[in-house]
Amino acid sequence: METNKTSLKGSVQRLGSFLSGMVLPNIGAFIAWGLITALFIPTGWVPNEYFGKLVGPMITYLLPILIGYTGGKLVYGQRGAVVGAIATAGVVVGASIPMFLGAMIMGPFGGFVIKKVDQLFEGKVPTGFEMLVNNFSAGIFGAIVSLIGYTCIEPVVTAFSNTLGALATIVTNMGLLPLIDIFIEPAKVLFLNNAINHGILSPLGIQQAQEVGKSIFFLLEANPGPGLGILLAYTLYGKGNAKQSAPGAIIIHFLGGIHEIYFPYILMKPVLIVAAIAGGICADLVFVLTNAGLAAPASPGSIFAVMAMTPKGGYFSVLAGVAVGAIVSFLVGSVILKASKDDENEGNIDEAQAKMKGMKAESKGSKAAETTVKVSKSDVKLIVFACDAGMGSSAMGESILKKALKDAGINDVAVKHSSVDSIPQDADVVFTQENLVERAKKSANTANIITVKNFLDRSKYDEFISTLK
Repeated sequence: METNKTSLKGSVQRLGSFLSGMVLPNIGAFIAWGLITALFIPTGWVPNEYFGKLVGPMITYLLPILIGYTGGKLVYGQRGAVVGAIATAGVVVGASIPMFLGAMIMGPFGGFVIKKVDQLFEGKVPTGFEMLVNNFSAGIFGAIVSLIGYTCIEPVVTAFSNTLGALATIVTNMGLLPLIDIFIEPAKVLFLNNAINHGILSPLGIQQAQEVGKSIFFLLEANPGPGLGILLAYTLYGKGNAKQSAPGAIIIHFLGGIHEIYFPYILMKPVLIVAAIAGGICADLVFVLTNAGLAAPASPGSIFAVMAMTPKGGYFSVLAGVAVGAIVSFLVGSVILKASKDDENEGNIDEAQAKMKGMKAESKGSKAAETTVKVSKSDVKLIVFACDAGMGSSAMGESILKKALKDAGINDVAVKHSSVDSIPQDADVVFTQENLVERAKKSANTANIITVKNFLDRSKYDEFISTLK
């Protein structure tokens, strides 16, 4: 049963990573749309009817087709991208809502279809006819999947989105929306934040923002307040490496927007999830009472990104919610840390993490340490840091290890970062978090996997470098 739970969580994480892989490369386009919306709509900073005409076409056509294009590319490169964009056009045309969910379906589906078509014709096309067959196969099957999207997928997705939006509205009107953090915060720490944010909250938020110019759904997962409070509590009342690394993590989390950086601090003492939930609920309550919302997704969840996406007249409500979330999570987290009688040694962490649903036991980390001892410098040419999305905490770990290797005089070992599902096949060593080991092994089954609780903890890297030397 535990294996099934772990596999299910791994599957959800992979889904979230794939969804984020479609959205994150296009965040610049979302920011552009958000800025144009915040500036030029009738309630914006500088209302302008002429420039405001950009808002509708961008959210209706540009953003969904970009997502579909990227989804197709993830499945089958450039040909998959083109067919994915054609397929997405089928669900976009005629839709009464922004078709982001439809794009997330049709883009990868279009890439999958043309991939299978190419496999079917592989080796069977006469010499000299390759370009003709490639172009017409993409055109014909692109048209077919576009028609399928227009007639079948679009009505289903529209009905689903409307139902989901209606339920969200009912929950909001009943004043129960803040309670959603009971689920969001634990899911974030289990690295399911991408599935929640890009698969559920962002589509709901974009639909609401199109109607009223802003949405609270953009704040639910992106709010940096609860994580800031926990890191502040560790800074004042933590112990050992956690206390030492927490101030640096605050900068990365709150200013840089990399929320994954505070997840390991909760994993070291899982009861701190109570502080995150309390902070999230109180922050959301403030957002609801003050009618807070953002004009577009804030990604990454930096306070700068949150402020940039805040519409005119909304700064007080947004900042108040972030501040309340930080204060409450800090107070609750401080009580928990000060009341702790343990020294947070390895045994206690093992015992605590063993209780976490879907988490790898800390004893798996001891295996990784043994693997480190067996690694020699001649065996290592490429080291990869892998996190869920490959854009946050892994990049920080890469930067720290690069500097440590340089300080140690080791200059012939390459260090990169990637998502856990896209680890380069020539990687010799992979650093990742305990709960991502299962996915890392599937992605790079020949590499040595080394688990870390905190990518900012240099002691693990010093130990690794000593084995290389």
